[in-house]
Amino acid sequence: MWFKNAKAYQITQPLSLNDDDLERVLSAHAFRPCGSQDLATMGFASPFSQVGKQGTMCHVVQQRYWITLKKQEKILPSAVVNGELEEMVAKIEAETGAPVGKKAKADLKQEIQTRLLPQAFTKNSYTHGFISLPDNLVVVDASSDGKAEAFLAMVRKAIGSLPVVPLTRRSLQSELTHWISDSTPEGIALLEEAEFKSTDDVGSVIRCKNQPLDSEEISIHLSAGKLAQKVAFEYADTLTAILCEDGALKRIKFTDRIKEETDDVPKDQVEARLDAEFALMSAELSALIVFLQNVLNLNDASL
Repeated sequence: MWFKNAKAYQITQPLSLNDDDLERVLSAHAFRPCGSQDLATMGFASPFSQVGKQGTMCHVVQQRYWITLKKQEKILPSAVVNGELEEMVAKIEAETGAPVGKKAKADLKQEIQTRLLPQAFTKNSYTHGFISLPDNLVVVDASSDGKAEAFLAMVRKAIGSLPVVPLTRRSLQSELTHWISDSTPEGIALLEEAEFKSTDDVGSVIRCKNQPLDSEEISIHLSAGKLAQKVAFEYADTLTAILCEDGALKRIKFTDRIKEETDDVPKDQVEARLDAEFALMSAELSALIVFLQNVLNLNDASL
């Protein structure tokens, strides 16, 4: 279990979790498959369910609570619906000699969707996250705010309260630019990928890859007033990632040195291997986020 993205949130008030109570409230909001007329359903599932294993609704390691949200959507291609709609409209107009109005078309479309829904294929997706009580953090493996917020909303609905704010509520453009133009914090090594944006009304964007960030070309962009939006980096020989100006971490890749620490767990022991991977991943990712909180002065939840 290795997160590929991370949306991090600071817990702003003391939060205590009882394992039995948490299991009970998550089970009360357990995932159920789509019914014949459901477009989508969402609920909690065992973190191990994605690999065909069943278990508790929450997996706990060192006060880090791994929670999984499962979503099922009906796949009803618009081309299929619109194709049937065109045929029905053409038939009605041929029979009546009058055009079909906008409201009538909407009613016909709804009728087609209702008829086809029971036959539609389904698509399952999972959102993983963990609550780290020792670090006062909630971390969601999501690349978009919408997906992360859906996870937080469901957890909040289940446990009654989840007082969190985003890791940062201000842009990190200045700090990321400083990393490139001046110096990086100890433990951070910049890689050869970044994105820059101008501060004028045009808002021109420059993306570079396989380009040393201390090169003359990059210096020219910085001298022209462009600010860093995204910067690729390596942290303490633990992982590589891209840090975005909104505090999001993307394209997280843990180093072989870290992943090799779970090699002693047999691959056929799926639950044990996932437990070991989660323990290692959550600890290292939490350590990075706490590090960023300190070096970027993000410890004040009001920022």
